[in-house]
Parts: sequence; structure tokens; C-alpha cells
Amino acid sequence: MATQLPEDRAESVFEDYKPAYNALQATAEANRCLYCLDAPCITACPTAINIPEFIRKISTGNVKGSAKTIFESNILGMSCARVCPVEVLCVGDCVYNEMDRPPIEIGKLQRYATDIAFEKGWKFFEAGAPTGKRVALIGAGPASLSAAHRLRRFGHAVTIYEKRDVIGGLNTTGVAPYKMKADRSIEEVEWLLSIGGIEIHTGKEVGVAPTVAELEERFDAVFFGIGLGPDKHLGLPGEDLDGVLGAVDFIEQMKLQALDLQGASRAVVVGGGNTAIDAVREAVGVGFKHVTMAYRGDEKKMSGYQHEWKAGKLEGVLGAWRTQPIEYVGKDGHVIGVRCVKLDADKKPIEGTEHVLPADLVLVAIGQSKLLDALNNLEGVEMDGKKVTVDKHGATGRPGVYAGGDLANGAKEVVNAVAEGRDAAEAIHRYLMGTEEAADA
Repeated sequence: MATQLPEDRAESVFEDYKPAYNALQATAEANRCLYCLDAPCITACPTAINIPEFIRKISTGNVKGSAKTIFESNILGMSCARVCPVEVLCVGDCVYNEMDRPPIEIGKLQRYATDIAFEKGWKFFEAGAPTGKRVALIGAGPASLSAAHRLRRFGHAVTIYEKRDVIGGLNTTGVAPYKMKADRSIEEVEWLLSIGGIEIHTGKEVGVAPTVAELEERFDAVFFGIGLGPDKHLGLPGEDLDGVLGAVDFIEQMKLQALDLQGASRAVVVGGGNTAIDAVREAVGVGFKHVTMAYRGDEKKMSGYQHEWKAGKLEGVLGAWRTQPIEYVGKDGHVIGVRCVKLDADKKPIEGTEHVLPADLVLVAIGQSKLLDALNNLEGVEMDGKKVTVDKHGATGRPGVYAGGDLANGAKEVVNAVAEGRDAAEAIHRYLMGTEEAADA
């Protein structure tokens, strides 16, 4: 299915933060790899790609074989090459780190192989012989897409329901554009769908229409791959002012449409996680001259990745530490600042420290609510208040109902969602076929 995006999207101003390798660079880097027998980089990868194998194939000029090795484990290997925090995953565990030498640029090598596969239009997998079994998947993000592709390789019919009008989940709507733009995400989804037999219905919110009961009646198994819900807010005075937005909402708008930011120069982002870091860097990228991240903790204790924050500082972002917003200040219905108070080491307000951070835009990045309504009151489905409880294969306590991605892991990385979708598909196949051993796909 083709999805058309506006050409004047705000994200179009961004360039790749990590430029792609050319053939000479990729070959030289691949030849640095030690091809470890017990490679810790494989263990560090949630999808367990055979990293030494795909790198060795690049070094010998077998790029097609390299790409196939990647896609065997991670069908969304092209996007993961761009968006994975490799610094704390595979690259972070490269043995060269123990030798005080630069680790292998695994992400760039993976991007090199998978980009060529896309450019050449290589197809590696075919749908299996029809089994007569049908599976419904909720959400068109990485978890469901990964599960759907693997289920098709087994020969099961799959139908995906997505409440948005665009496909790809956060890869399309939420990934920082300096890592990957929305059109590239959609291109990857359309490549994945070329296996055939994956039906997608957009604009369908499961739980409303269709209901879970209807899906269970019509399908042999159901997989929930929905992501997180709306941005959380602090409940402060002035929250309804124009210019006070959830960070995820802003990022989605920026990625999918043009933005009118005329006259805006100051932005404040509230939070200290990875979404907050993405938001401050994106605010700089779209033209804000003064960008501040207000965080109630210390710089060294923020939950966002330090290597991403370092990049933000190099781009001119300022940090306001131990700073707690208490009110949004407005004029003529639009935000003009954030009234804050400084906190002590115990995160208690310090008397006499109230001040206003000027802002034409305030982005709140303190987390997202969970989309659990569709699963409430389903016998056998347990929740801990934050996520659905599943076993290591993605199975809930209700026969035939599985879950993966943010709904089940509480908001991890894209690569985790891909792994969970793939593994759930393997478990669903065993469930549908009544066997403990999955057939080779």
C-alpha cells in the first residue's frame, strides 16, 4: 500500500547525523573486524544478528549475502541500522573497547548492506504454503510488522489493524529525523509487505471497531503490538495555552507536516529522557535559536543516553538542572515562558529561587500513557498497571492472545519490538500448528 506524505514536511530540513559509508569505507571497516567466535556484539543485539558473519561477507564483497544474514534475524534491519543506540548495544560491547581501540562501526556497516539491498530491490523471503490459519495484529509498528512477516513465511494469513492513517508506528511518526525520516520508514514497510498476503486496515481502532471479541471470533490468534498512548502532562496552570504541547505530539507533527514557526525563537523542553533529548535537538534543527532542557534531576543522572545529550550540547542546547516547572506563563492565549523553581538534592523546592524561562514553545517529555483499554477485563490477561504481562514468547495468560513491543516491555527500543514480534510469531505458529517445534520458515 502506498502512503503519500507532504513534500514540505518540517523534518525535511534535517540531514543524516551519521553519514552512510561508501564501498571503500565499508570494506576497510569490515576488514578491521576480528570475527570473534563468541562475539559479545551478538549477545548485545536484541535480535541476535550474526554480526561477525554479515561483516565478513561485506569484506569479501558478498553484500547480498550480508543483507540476507541481517534480515534473517531482523526484518527491519534497515531502520534499526539507523535508529538503534548501538553505542550501548552491539558497538558498546565490541571487544575493541577492551583494547582501547575504536570499536567496529556495526550500525554503519549494517546500514551499508541493507541500503544496497533496498536500492537493488533484492527479495530474500517468500510466503509459506497456506495453512488456513488467520492471525490479527493490532498496530502497524515494528512489533506487528516483524510478527506479520514471520507469520507469512510460515504460511498464515495475517491482517493488521492500525488506528492512524500512516503505517510504520514510531519509525514513521516518532524517530528523530536526523536518524531516519518518515518516508524512509514507509519505504521499508512497503518492502516488507512485498512478501504478499499481509492485509492492512488503517483508521481502525481496535476495542472500538472492531472489538477484541470480534477479532477472537474471526481469527485463530491475536497479537497486540500497539505502542504507547498520549503524552503525559504535569497538570500545571496554563497547560491549555497555545504552544504547550506533548513532545511526542510535536515530533509527529514535525515529521508528517509543515510547521508555521514564524517569529518563534525560544523553546523549553521539560524532561530528561531520550524523547526530551530528541525534542531539543529537533527544536534546534527546525530553527529555534535558544533551546533549553529543564530537568528536575542532575545532568549525570538523566535517563536519556549521554552520547545523545552530548550531541545536543554541541548543537547549542542548554540544560537547566534541578529545575521544576510550576506554571506556564502566557500572553494573549499563547505561552511566553515557564515559571520554575530550583530543587535541592532531595528534589525539594528551594525558597526564593522562582524564575521564568522564556519560551515560544514548550514541549513536555515526561513519558506517555499506556494503551491498555483494549485488553482490560479480558480473562487471562494480566497487567501490572504499566504493561501487559507476557512470557518470554509473548504469550499472555489467554490462549491465542500475544503481545510485544512497548505494550509489553514498557517502552524499549525499536530493535526490542522487532525481536519480540518475531519471537511471538514463532510462538503463535507453534500454537496454531499444535506443536512445540516451529517448522523452518
